Amino acid sequence: MSDIIENLGDEVQRGEIEKVKELVKTAVDQGLAPMEILENGLRPAMEEIGRKFGSLEIFLPEMMNAADAMSAGVEILKPYLASEKSEAQKGLIILGTVQGDVHDIGKNIVGVMLGSLGYKIVDLGYDVPVLTFVDRVIELEPDIVGMSALMTSTMVHMPRVINALKERDLRKKVKVIVGGAPVLPEWALEIEADGYGENAAEAINVVKELLQ
Repeated sequence: MSDIIENLGDEVQRGEIEKVKELVKTAVDQGLAPMEILENGLRPAMEEIGRKFGSLEIFLPEMMNAADAMSAGVEILKPYLASEKSEAQKGLIILGTVQGDVHDIGKNIVGVMLGSLGYKIVDLGYDVPVLTFVDRVIELEPDIVGMSALMTSTMVHMPRVINALKERDLRKKVKVIVGGAPVLPEWALEIEADGYGENAAEAINVVKELLQ
């Protein structure tokens, strides 16, 4: 079983879409839990790709190929994941990497995983201005706003979004979750976020709890 997971991660990093699909199907057929395939095979591979991209070991084409391979694997898992998490209340979630920050691999993984469970995801991308978050909350009336940051210098925009929502009497209408490498639970409490996710799996649990 561990060999399948290890091979799956390797093929994701290589961007081998057909091999990833084959390995995911094999893993399911052999009784591996869909969430285990996602968490132990697909997600770590994309996190490693994100690390390599950040350190310039690989470039954008390789990263995109890996993302496509992961997405292909997730597509196969979607029916199983939806069944596994059928009790989860669905909702509309806005995701974005905050202003000044262009790192979005982690956010993208969260979006893919939540989308696979049946939540509606609106991804604002990266380098999202404070007022764009606010405008989309007004426009879309989401259940949750999720913000990520990978640099301590951009974390300051998280409380600015929350304060902007307060100023417009929107804060009580939407839940806010935060995450990213420099973000800590204490920081989330300090800025009065509703939740914090250290990784994608934890983010899913937080979303589920907030929407119950």
